[in-house]
Amino acid sequence: MVGFRSLRILGQNSFGLSSGEFASILGKSGCGKSTLLRAIAGLDMAFEGKILLGEAPITGPGLDRGMIFQEPRLMPWMTVQKNIEFAIPKTARNKSSFEHVKQLIHLVGLDGFNQAWPNQLSGGMAQRVALARALVNIPDLLLLDEPFGALDSHTKISMQTELERIVRYEGTTTLMVTHDVEEALFLSDTIIIMSQQPGSTSHVISVDLERPRSRTSQRFLDIRTQILEKAYHVEEGIA
Repeated sequence: MVGFRSLRILGQNSFGLSSGEFASILGKSGCGKSTLLRAIAGLDMAFEGKILLGEAPITGPGLDRGMIFQEPRLMPWMTVQKNIEFAIPKTARNKSSFEHVKQLIHLVGLDGFNQAWPNQLSGGMAQRVALARALVNIPDLLLLDEPFGALDSHTKISMQTELERIVRYEGTTTLMVTHDVEEALFLSDTIIIMSQQPGSTSHVISVDLERPRSRTSQRFLDIRTQILEKAYHVEEGIA
């Protein structure tokens, strides 16, 4: 449970992720999705209960988790490469780690932009840098807080496809917050639906769809309808 004074933001939430799994938390704005993600990231520890990563309880931020926010949060005075390198602890910065940065720049499709400045990047490119930065320490868990919400539809779809490719290649366990049903269905192995405040886990849905996924296939559309029906049954609706 997470709360502030008499306001209870989160209720009972219980779910687990398998290694390499991609899960999405789906719910209306204000249901506590981002608050729950921040608790898992160790950025907000004002809660009752416990969160385990492996067998160890989460007690604060750590290099075993990488996080991408709704905006890229790049340092404007640093180049693309320096922004990614900045996330590496000083004691771990060496030739090998810097080579890993270059490999990540290639992985996220930014070859040739190593020395570019943030103000020279499009929104999608900036989020690619944020993704590389989140992966640079090879985290056990990647956390994403509506990372594509500010992008136009075309760029958003492109970035969803790229994200799927990258996390599958890296084998990274991933948990994403979104209010976009189609995004959750396209990317996820599991979808966790949260009810309104106090935000609680109402449904955990396993997505039985082969990859690569087609957004226009009848099976995709049928499952999308099922998810919407479950969400509407829980509350008035999901935007």
